[in-house]
Amino acid sequence: MLSSIAHPTGAAAGPARGTGRPFSRLEQLKAAPRKPGEASFFFFDAHFKADAVKVLPGEYFVHDEDLLIMTTLGSCIAACLWDRERRIGGLNHFMLPDGGGAMESGRYGSYAMELLINEMLKRGANRLTLEAKVFGGGAVVSGMNTLNVGERNTAFVLDYLKTERIPVVSKDVLDIYPRKVCFFPASGKAMVKRLAATNTDALVAQDRAAAKAVLPATGGGGSVDLF
Repeated sequence: MLSSIAHPTGAAAGPARGTGRPFSRLEQLKAAPRKPGEASFFFFDAHFKADAVKVLPGEYFVHDEDLLIMTTLGSCIAACLWDRERRIGGLNHFMLPDGGGAMESGRYGSYAMELLINEMLKRGANRLTLEAKVFGGGAVVSGMNTLNVGERNTAFVLDYLKTERIPVVSKDVLDIYPRKVCFFPASGKAMVKRLAATNTDALVAQDRAAAKAVLPATGGGGSVDLF
């Protein structure tokens, strides 16, 4: 665990149609239109007692309140970006560094980082005051270490952030563990929990798909996609 902090849920605002009561923040978030690749699974997290959104592979989310943004990683990477002056933050979740000709997907690192940074800037963030925390890249599938998916993802994101001159202030990457990541975008607080290797069937399937996608294509040299 990197850090620990308790956060209140968001204040209610606006009347809910036909009920005479205000919309909760979760209701507002669920009703808002979604951009391509933006996470949409909202819920109340009983552990943190906070409104939350789960970011799935290929998705991202940016916010300026301390809504809990969370994701679970195997060989994938989550980059948490935070503007330390404007207190805007976001998190993405990508599976591979690149996808050949199928680059316009948040499952691939270069596009996932572009989506996240562009949305941060649209929300008022400044490149000069961005900082990053990076998680994931674990070798969670035994016998697949030769493909180095986690290592390639980790090397990609660290190199990308260095090129963009966004400092990495903390990271928990590589090793053999799946990880659960929790990020509060207004405060910039991030937590990571290393998970046991048991009961991670969904992560293993996800990582096998990612590993399969990095195998060389046969035939005419076309791009390799995940599915």
